[in-house]
Amino acid sequence: MIVGAGLAGLLLALLLEKAGIPYQIYERAQKVKPLGGAMFLNASILPALEQLGLYDELKKVSLPATGGFHIYNSSMSIGYDRVVFPRAEFYEVLLAKIPAEKIHFSKKVMSLEQNKAGVMIRCADGTTYHGDILVGADGAHSGVRQALYKRLQKDGTLAPSDANELNKVFICMVGTTKPLDPAKYPGVDDKISQYNQIIGKNNSYCWGSETSEPMIKEVRDFLIPFGNNTLGDLIDATPRDNISRVFLEDKLFETWHHGRTVLIGDACHKLHPSAGLGAVVSMQDAVVLANSLYEMKGLTSADIAEALDEFKNDRYSRVKEQFDASKMSAKLIYGQSLFERLLCIVIFNWLPESIKMKGHIKGVEFRPQALFLPQIPVRGTGPVLPQKPSQRYQAEQAKLKAEEQAPVAI
Repeated sequence: MIVGAGLAGLLLALLLEKAGIPYQIYERAQKVKPLGGAMFLNASILPALEQLGLYDELKKVSLPATGGFHIYNSSMSIGYDRVVFPRAEFYEVLLAKIPAEKIHFSKKVMSLEQNKAGVMIRCADGTTYHGDILVGADGAHSGVRQALYKRLQKDGTLAPSDANELNKVFICMVGTTKPLDPAKYPGVDDKISQYNQIIGKNNSYCWGSETSEPMIKEVRDFLIPFGNNTLGDLIDATPRDNISRVFLEDKLFETWHHGRTVLIGDACHKLHPSAGLGAVVSMQDAVVLANSLYEMKGLTSADIAEALDEFKNDRYSRVKEQFDASKMSAKLIYGQSLFERLLCIVIFNWLPESIKMKGHIKGVEFRPQALFLPQIPVRGTGPVLPQKPSQRYQAEQAKLKAEEQAPVAI
C-alpha cells in the first residue's frame, strides 16, 4: 500500500508495476493538484527514468538548463543535461502511467495497525485497507508518519528528535503563468532555459515570490530581468489555480521504518528547496526501495525488516549529505547574519573553482537504477558509483535464456 500520490509515490508505483509487485495508492486529496512552479532533475535520477521509458517524454516538456555544471572541463562530462520544467507537466506524465483503478482519492490516513500478519490503515471516511507493507510517501506532513510515531512514542521507542516539528524557515508562493508574448517578454521563447530566472517552455514563466498578499503588494514593482516588466506583471499573468503557497521547511528524521511500515521522500527527510535537491532525493528513495522489495525473500516480519533495514542503510548517509548541502545553500542564498554574509563572500569569491566542481561532481555520482530492468549504460566520463547487481534478476535472466536455447521437440 502506497499512501501519497506525489512524485515519489507515483514513481515507486511505476517501478513496482515493472517488477510485478502488486500495489494500491491511497491519496488524501479529492483530486491531485500538483504544486505550480518549476523543478529540475539531473543525472542522479535520469538513468532510472530512462529505464522506465520516461526520459524522452520528460524532454518533451522540459528544456536543458544552461546554469548547471553538466560539463565540468574538456576531459570530463556528466552525460546528461540538467533539465528544467513545470512541475505540473512532469506530474501528468507520471500520473498517466498509473492504471486508474489503482489510485484511490479522498483517503486521508488517520491511524494504522500492524502485526506479524500484515498492516492496516484507517482513513478519515471510515474505510480500512489491509496489505503486507505500507509505504508513507505522503509528504512533509505525512499522516502515515504521524500515526506511526504516535504509536512508537506511546511505547517509548521513538527517537527524541523525531517528536519535534519540522523547521519552518520561509514561506513562499510559486506559480506558472499563462502563455506570454515573446515581444513583451524577450527570452521567454528561448530554446535553452536560464533556470535561475525563467522557464521558456510554451512561452510561460515559472516564478517565485515570498509569502502572502501584503508581500505581493510590496514586490509588485520589482523589475524582472527580461523586458520592461515587473514581478506584478507575472503575478497578474498567472491563473490562481497555478499559484501554490508553500512552507520552506527542513528536517531529517531518524526513524524511517518500523514493522511493516516505511517512509520515503519528504515524509522522512524534508530538504530545504534552495538547492533544488528534494525531488531528486525523494525519487532516488523510490528506486532504492523498489530494489529492496524486489530482492525480499518473503513476506515474514523478518524478511520485511531485513529489506527495510537495507533500504535505510543504503539511503541515510547519502540523504544526510544532500540535507547538509541544502542547508548550506539556504544560508548562502537567504542568510542575513554577519557570519552568513561573510560565508557567502568566501564561497562565491574566494573558493577555487576546482573545489566547487568537485562538489558538483560528487553530487551526481550516485545514480541508482532499477536492478530488475535492463541497465542503462553509464553516460559521460565522470565517476559513477557502482550498484550491487541483483542475484534474483541474474538468475531469472539466465533461466529465460536457457529456455530460449532449449531444443524444441517436433
